[in-house]
Amino acid sequence: MAVPADVLRSAVECCLDVHLHPEPSGAEERTAGVLAGRLAADGYAVTRGVGGHGVVGLLRRGEGPTVLLRAELDALPVTEASGLRYASTVPGVAHACGHDVHLAALAGAAALLARDTGGWRGTVAVVGQPAEETLDGALAMLRAGLYDLTGPPDTVLAQHTAPLPAGAVAHTDGAPLLAGTVAVDAVLHGTGGHAGAPHLTVDPVVSAAAAVLRLQALVARERAPAEQAVLTVGRLRAGTEANVIPDRAELGISLRAFDEGTLDRLLAGVRRVLAGEAEAAGAPEPPEVTVRARSRTLLPDAGLTAELRDAHVAALGGARVLRWQPATAAEDFAWYGPAGAEVHGAPGVRLGYWMLGTVSASARREAARTGVPVPGNHSPRFAPDLRPALETGIEALTAAARRALRARTPEAAAGAGR
Repeated sequence: MAVPADVLRSAVECCLDVHLHPEPSGAEERTAGVLAGRLAADGYAVTRGVGGHGVVGLLRRGEGPTVLLRAELDALPVTEASGLRYASTVPGVAHACGHDVHLAALAGAAALLARDTGGWRGTVAVVGQPAEETLDGALAMLRAGLYDLTGPPDTVLAQHTAPLPAGAVAHTDGAPLLAGTVAVDAVLHGTGGHAGAPHLTVDPVVSAAAAVLRLQALVARERAPAEQAVLTVGRLRAGTEANVIPDRAELGISLRAFDEGTLDRLLAGVRRVLAGEAEAAGAPEPPEVTVRARSRTLLPDAGLTAELRDAHVAALGGARVLRWQPATAAEDFAWYGPAGAEVHGAPGVRLGYWMLGTVSASARREAARTGVPVPGNHSPRFAPDLRPALETGIEALTAAARRALRARTPEAAAGAGR
């Protein structure tokens, strides 16, 4: 399958536009408008403002399955240093995780499905999700009635950029694809004062520094070596001046694992370590520990994954369809499936998800020569090889949607029974 030149050109323009004007989680109004305008132009019935700045486009063609295609709207609070000609024009915000590529590929696939007037029956729902980076957006859209708007989908599909060869996709082989995660905000309290009189204070900076080191032992010394887990302190903020001891220190902590019990034990350990450091310092009050967001392990439906892999081999060729090993990156896509059934009331939803390569051949050669890894997702220097990644993303998403739309039509079901 080849992407028509006008569709690819339009998708590239969309990607450049969104990349130049990134918006952080919860503030994606302009980005939502870009997607909504393109969907409306292709004949989709568009609803905006679902669970924040969420966008939903619906294209109905008679009886058949409902297939939902999802991409993210939000960018990261990262200052771009990619050197790209189309680098972010917004200080401190950048598409350093490929959501611009996902969104443009979604728009391209939506255009192709709209043109395919005789190749499928059912409903295509195209969703632009806000606030994925903060793990808030999927649940917000579902709680706002996403599945009431679209009808309970048979299948939900998505893809994500990864440090794989541009032009390739990768599927899991029955194992989890991405980890579950817990995002924790914590505050350690102290008694502020003059830097020249530390004995009159309780310094929360010292407590926070000690906690950062001690927290690493929750993985290194309290988890079995075979039990995959990651704990990262991604934010440590305290004070405003060198000569002032502050009265609080804030930490942002990310927990990741493939097992919910492991995440629960890590979270309990975080509470214990922070409470212990506060007590050891004689803090005036105990620490505050808040779970800001949580998402489940992403395990795509095994049967659907086999179908999608076959569809991608047919569309792209077997050499471009790779195997993916479980990674401790995380996102909130799992809530669209069985993990979120208590919220959306549709326990039978099948999830399909794959990784999309973004690394050029020249970048791979340079990395092999120097031993310096190619900048990955969330790096300020993240720079996908745009054209092949985007073309492959459109092809992969369109082929997957067509396969899912055929898979549960009455004709397909009757054929399977003969």
